[in-house]
Amino acid sequence: MTTRAVIRGVGHYLPERIFENAEFSEKLDTSDSWIRSRSGIERRHFAAEGQGTADLATRAARAALDDAGLKPADIDAIVVATSTADLTFPSAATMVQDKLGMEGGFAFDIQAVCAGFVFALANANGMILSGQADRVLVIGAETFSRILDWTDRGTCVLFGDGAGAVVLERDTGNGTAQDRGILASDLNSDGRYRDLLYVDGGVSTQNTGHLRMQGKEVFRHAVEKLAQTAHKALDKAGLSSEDVSWIVPHQANLRIIKATAQKMGLGMDRVVVTVQDHGNTSAASIPLALSVGKARGQIKPGDLIVVEAIGGGLAWGSVVLRW
Repeated sequence: MTTRAVIRGVGHYLPERIFENAEFSEKLDTSDSWIRSRSGIERRHFAAEGQGTADLATRAARAALDDAGLKPADIDAIVVATSTADLTFPSAATMVQDKLGMEGGFAFDIQAVCAGFVFALANANGMILSGQADRVLVIGAETFSRILDWTDRGTCVLFGDGAGAVVLERDTGNGTAQDRGILASDLNSDGRYRDLLYVDGGVSTQNTGHLRMQGKEVFRHAVEKLAQTAHKALDKAGLSSEDVSWIVPHQANLRIIKATAQKMGLGMDRVVVTVQDHGNTSAASIPLALSVGKARGQIKPGDLIVVEAIGGGLAWGSVVLRW
């Protein structure tokens, strides 16, 4: 028998404040049609004043635990993927641990921007396979609204806040591609491209900074690298695009999602899309989409899922799993 890390539960949380495209036109030279045509985004959610990333993460975590039929005490570890933690330290994960009432286990953050959840999922899989943990709560949570330049129409219209979570649990399989759970992963980064997507501030500068992006260049790299990493992970699992039930991509831009699916030879009827309602929620976008996809009845037991993302760094990667 082979040890596998299987998704036992999934959940998400979105702040109550919904910000429609048309609201941007009150202060910026933009419009609903302009934003939709370039990104596919129609609306996004913004965290309320005083509502932090750890708050969103905790709400998503509770939803995933409820879906799994588990309690916080059943969890061995928490991994939070975020670029917008509430404090320099401690980690958002330890704050979630406290909010859940967990007094045991361990918790830490992973920062790989929009690819963060993929990196967190791969690391949680490694902890389960190595025997470090039996159940890991993997969360993607962001409050990107706090680092946006509200005068830059090329970036501020694209992002939103939210959180998604999965409970990853140790199970066994036969060691074949038909097993449930994570079958393969592929992680990459290349710091030469760091200036394509970054925040112009940080702890050592004593300035929070704002998100900056070279949109055209990010688009070009995204389509090429996302399709490439998905094929690599599928190859590792002994599978191909024809075997894929659903792509659950990072929800950054509908044009990127469509181009990547086309490059993989898959139709949009096999892609879970939520970007229109959430915008780009960075590390939260994939677990959000997994949760919504399950709630819609799209994702079903036995489905082969490919999740893939690219973000600042540049950092990119994919995970192949069977639901």
